[in-house]
Amino acid sequence: MNAFQNLGVAEDLLQGIAALGFENPTPVQEAVIPVALEGEKDIIALANTGTGKTAAFGLPLLQRINPKSKAVQALVMCPTRELCVQVASDLENYSQFAHQYKVVAIYGGAGIEGQIRQVKAGAQIVVATPGRLMDMMSRKAVRLDSVERVVLDEADEMLNMGFKEAIDFILAAAENRESIWLFSATMPAEVRSIAANYMDKPLELTVGGKNQTNANIEHEYYVCRADDRFSALKRVVDANPGIYALIFCRTRAETKEVAEQMIRDGYDSDALHGDMAQSDRDRVMQRFRENNLQLLIATDVAARGLDVSNISHVINYGLPDEIEVYTHRSGRTGRAGKNGVSISIVTPKFEARIPQIERKTKASFTKKMLPTGIEVCEQQLFHIIRGIHEQEVHHAEIEPFMERIVEELKDLSKEELIKRFASVEFNRFLAYYRNAPDINIYPKGDRRSKKVVNGTGSFGQMQRLFVNVGEMDGVTKKDFVKLLSRNFGVPTSGIGTIDMNRAYMHFDLDPAFVTVVRQGLSEFTINGRKIRVDDASTPKKKNPKKEDRFFEKWERKGGRGGKRKY
Repeated sequence: MNAFQNLGVAEDLLQGIAALGFENPTPVQEAVIPVALEGEKDIIALANTGTGKTAAFGLPLLQRINPKSKAVQALVMCPTRELCVQVASDLENYSQFAHQYKVVAIYGGAGIEGQIRQVKAGAQIVVATPGRLMDMMSRKAVRLDSVERVVLDEADEMLNMGFKEAIDFILAAAENRESIWLFSATMPAEVRSIAANYMDKPLELTVGGKNQTNANIEHEYYVCRADDRFSALKRVVDANPGIYALIFCRTRAETKEVAEQMIRDGYDSDALHGDMAQSDRDRVMQRFRENNLQLLIATDVAARGLDVSNISHVINYGLPDEIEVYTHRSGRTGRAGKNGVSISIVTPKFEARIPQIERKTKASFTKKMLPTGIEVCEQQLFHIIRGIHEQEVHHAEIEPFMERIVEELKDLSKEELIKRFASVEFNRFLAYYRNAPDINIYPKGDRRSKKVVNGTGSFGQMQRLFVNVGEMDGVTKKDFVKLLSRNFGVPTSGIGTIDMNRAYMHFDLDPAFVTVVRQGLSEFTINGRKIRVDDASTPKKKNPKKEDRFFEKWERKGGRGGKRKY
């Protein structure tokens, strides 16, 4: 007997969920489905995202629809267009072997006339975002007087997005409703207010505890300086080969900045934020759902409604202001019974917030050290080795080329051949991380706080360099520090004094980074002029303004161009 049958789910719906691979109900489904099927009780279900809430309300909702009536009998409200579409699709999949229920999704960002036509054709279940539903109600295109059951999905998110007035208006219009089923991951005062105003002695079903995170999610955090956060992010990603992650940033600007830099550095990533056109958002989310993107960098608002079941990691590029937001973020991984990891990159100033989150969410955080360069390389190397070992071989297709391949490689021993195959991708990481510093923060007096891993020097012994770039090129000290940090992985602690002149600068740099910076900067041009880097460890003291006069003369001859920002 199917485990869902014990909950009272009808046979035709059982066939639908069996076709989707559902075998055993989740705790929230076990708690909600029998209650929702047996009467007209108002229900408050508190459960984390990814715990099967859609099936918990969707199956009893479908089972209680009268297929002979073409009126709107049930309303599901969702905070975002993406979740709205997902819920409507799930309901159709559950009922694929049942009656031909008419489910219509109503949301902004799509043509309203087409949605009006679908509703008028006979919608029995409407899944809607509050704003678009209000619009259609004002046009007399949707009537809610026949609605028997109302579902508020992710109620806390809807209220966080400012839909309080819309929810009030819609619930007042559904005056003949028999029950409200409210689903939420957290229970802030605003959700309590909705329950107090519109629900009659609701049955509260809590799965996992209020505001708690999923038990199958590991919580980790790393501490670094603010200027090392991007380097820390890259190390976390590189130390987890095969990662499939959602990276949360606090603002749209930060999201765009991090995404652009990750893309420039060759990561399979993209951004998701409120400044994007809906068509671009849909395209990015579709690529992420289909695993064509490894990393999605997003704001909290933009990621709402993103329902992807196999995200391996959630990375917080800084902690959110609200603990409820952390609960929602971390709930994007560890879905559908799978394990997940929630990682936070924090600065010392915000480390004190970790115990507060632990107390509220009942989650246990583990403080971890950021991996060193050699540790990252080791992880990548053995990921490559495992990939080679598990690589599928198309014997028939490659066989015609084997004789020539063997001939080309005949002078290599087995050991040398293994080294070369492993080095194809490994060399890229080795080049980047060979002299990478330790960017962890240690207690005062700990000798490791000044150590450079695999380096030839220490942060206390700098090498002075000259660069033929100065103020007249529109470059500031801040610009230059960003350039060194983002393009060459130099932490701020590896950059010493910068003496900026009008046409050139001198700066101190940890010797571990001198080679990569000199080679990298030589590939840059500014105003059509190649950047030149020279050793300036022993600068000439006589006639200090001579070089300034040289560049002033060069400028008068027309050498000056437009400003360039890095």
